[in-house]
Amino acid sequence: MTMMFIKAMCMVALLVVLLTVTVQEVEAVTCGQVVGAVAPCLGYLRNGGNPPARCCNGIKGLWNQARTTADRKAICNCLKSASSSYCGVSGNYTASLPGKCGVNLPYKISPSTDCNRYNIK
Repeated sequence: MTMMFIKAMCMVALLVVLLTVTVQEVEAVTCGQVVGAVAPCLGYLRNGGNPPARCCNGIKGLWNQARTTADRKAICNCLKSASSSYCGVSGNYTASLPGKCGVNLPYKISPSTDCNRYNIK
């Protein structure tokens, strides 16, 4: 009976570990989420003017979702990558987007941004 109890407890412990790892993976910010948040901004990034509300809501939501330093660095790296991926996007509009949306990023969105250089907390 004791051996059966030990096996059952090991299974419960393993299940708890697996659930914890799964939850942590789900909470991480992905580049897909970043691209989805930035997609409504493409018109502004190409033509200037004022970014649409959907764009700013996406940027604000993305930054608010980033609860850890790792999340914020991941967002920085994804924005850096995305900024060089879209054709016809102006570097000036890209750099000014966070400010126009009321988000204070500690870096400029640019293909040359070194996301490890900034103290992103």
